[in-house]
Amino acid sequence: MLQDLVERLFIDGSWRRGEGAHIAVENPATREVIGHVAAATPREVDQAVAAARKAFKTWSRRAPLERSRALHALGDNIAAEADAMARIMTLEQGKPLNEAKGEILKLAEACHFYAEEAVRIHGEIVPNTTTDIDSLVVREPIGVVGAITPWNYPAELIGWKLCAALAAGCTIVIKPAELTPFTALAIAKMTEKAGIPAGVVNVLTGSGAEVGQALVEHPDVDKIAFTGSSRVGLQIQRSCTTIKRLSLELGGNCPLIVTASADLDAAVKGAVRRSFRNMGQICIAINRIYVARPVAETFVCRLGEAADRLVVGNGIDTPDADVGAMASAEPLNKTMDHLADALARGGKLIAGGRAPEGEAFSRGHFFRPTVVSDCTHAMKVMTEETFGPLVGVMAFDNLDEAVELANDTPYGLASYVYAKDADEIRYLSSRLDYGNVAVNNVDAGIMNAPYGGRKQSGVGYEHGREGMLEYLNFKHIRIRYDEPKAG
Repeated sequence: MLQDLVERLFIDGSWRRGEGAHIAVENPATREVIGHVAAATPREVDQAVAAARKAFKTWSRRAPLERSRALHALGDNIAAEADAMARIMTLEQGKPLNEAKGEILKLAEACHFYAEEAVRIHGEIVPNTTTDIDSLVVREPIGVVGAITPWNYPAELIGWKLCAALAAGCTIVIKPAELTPFTALAIAKMTEKAGIPAGVVNVLTGSGAEVGQALVEHPDVDKIAFTGSSRVGLQIQRSCTTIKRLSLELGGNCPLIVTASADLDAAVKGAVRRSFRNMGQICIAINRIYVARPVAETFVCRLGEAADRLVVGNGIDTPDADVGAMASAEPLNKTMDHLADALARGGKLIAGGRAPEGEAFSRGHFFRPTVVSDCTHAMKVMTEETFGPLVGVMAFDNLDEAVELANDTPYGLASYVYAKDADEIRYLSSRLDYGNVAVNNVDAGIMNAPYGGRKQSGVGYEHGREGMLEYLNFKHIRIRYDEPKAG
């Protein structure tokens, strides 16, 4: 499948050889080039947006049941090709093959979920002050969506936008990350196979600064849906040249609080999974952990042992590895910078702290899952989003202190609590200033509940019914009736 996608753009239902410069895409586990994509030119951006605008006129008028069937067909096609699509993802992103396949299947799940939501776009009738008037509130699709997506979850983070937009009746132009463009192009191939009409889905490759920014500034793009850094999200918000709807899912720096009443085995298991899954390259990764002082030493010891047991491997050669390569040198270098800063300021290295040994790891972007204890808020690991396989641990003396430390951040995406005492759970969950709070689990986002952040972690929601409502406008139709004429 990958070779069919090289240097191609998907515009108006057809595969075109891109006119722009070629961009090399590397396997982060080996640094070998797996193929090239084309940087879309301004003319190609205009063509894709025009195709989406034209297709919107008919797609938005299709019966919801038709859109539902198309999304179900898309989900079925994606699931059928999960092995091939997962291989593409692993080759360009680095996560183990089994994990990549799991992500592809979650993309298929998103298709089916929003296929069901497509037939539930309800309005309402609002009473007026007199009985001769009805107010109808209806929901209509916004229009053309520009979706700008990151490299860490190159299938799911497209799917949340693509499926919700199509269910609502919108059309979409997708600009995937430069590091992981082939997964997006593979998704486009599945939309073609599912019979989704030409122009409804378009995929442009290239840089965010040029192609992504062109979508942000384009007068015929009605909404931007973006997942990425808070810095870029703010740039998007500032640089829109026309009024657009925005959905911005931005940075995290997520805390975990472990109280003295917690099941420590469960807390360690959850911390390892959410700190190091996808090499910590996830917006809802646990970046920093606050542990009640009486159990801190035991927790840290167990956490370090569990981190050391994780298997690091080339995701293609070792499909069941716990973690693979990091996606590029940039997040790896940031991880090492945060680690050096923590150790220089008095942190204690408990696990990891280096690249794995052996010829198999010599060329790729590999690093051992790393735990540092005795941390303070003078350290970057506790105050900035690392976005890598590094977690800092700090002891606390009371719940007020834990809440204050956890909330001491400009971000507000997700937070985590492990506690068995019901009073502690209620106290913490009501005071943590985050859009998502997971208690005694680390699944802060699920498909059928709204997922979004506060403060500098963004605006708008994905997942759930609320995720689809982000792609709909409300219209108030106020109708006055006369009594029918006699006879």
